[in-house]
Parts: sequence; C-alpha cells; structure tokens
Amino acid sequence: MAVGIGLRPGTGAAHILRAIRSVITDARIVVVATLDRRAEDTGLRAAAETLAVPLVTFTPDRLAGVEVRHRSDRTMRAIGAAGVAEAAALLAGGELVCARTVVDGIVVAAATAREGRN
Repeated sequence: MAVGIGLRPGTGAAHILRAIRSVITDARIVVVATLDRRAEDTGLRAAAETLAVPLVTFTPDRLAGVEVRHRSDRTMRAIGAAGVAEAAALLAGGELVCARTVVDGIVVAAATAREGRN
C-alpha cells in the first residue's frame, strides 16, 4: 500500500503510527507520502523509519493536479490543493482503496502500490 498522510506540523510518530495502523490493518505498506512542507517533520520521518518505508513528498502544485474524492476547503485555502492524503496516496501508488479517513486529527488514505514498489 501507498499511504497518504495529512497532518499538522509537530505530530508525534506514535500518534501517526496509531492512525495508520487503525486504517491499514493487514496490508503491507511500501511508501508513506505527503506534502513537501512536511518532509523534515520529525514525527513523520520517524513513523516512516519505524515502518521501514520511504517517505515521499509532493508539491502543492502536484497535489492540486490530482482529482480527489473528498475535497477540503481548509486545505484548498492553505495550499491550493483540494486534499493531501488522497492525492499523495494516488501519486505514490495506483488505485485508491481507502478514501480519506480522519483519525485523531490525522488524515490517512491508501492506494495500491505501484509495480516495483512491493
């Protein structure tokens, strides 16, 4: 699975991992993806390291180019894209299999893994 994450800066790794594991219960995660502004977020980097997967990021322009099922007005105002988690999951993976799900303030979405990322 390619897991897309939307979160506020400074979110702790344990909180992120709980959110991911509550949504992705039995599939193998191969990549975590998010907004480029979160690339250096220590909690997110630690979560990806714990999962032993790469963290990939996308610019707001790349995210904005993806049609998502669930649009967020707040995200649109903040970065100019309709959403982060679904768009990042789709860009990092293939077909969306888990739409935007909010767990304790963290947005999680998942897409099938791309060939070569399994």
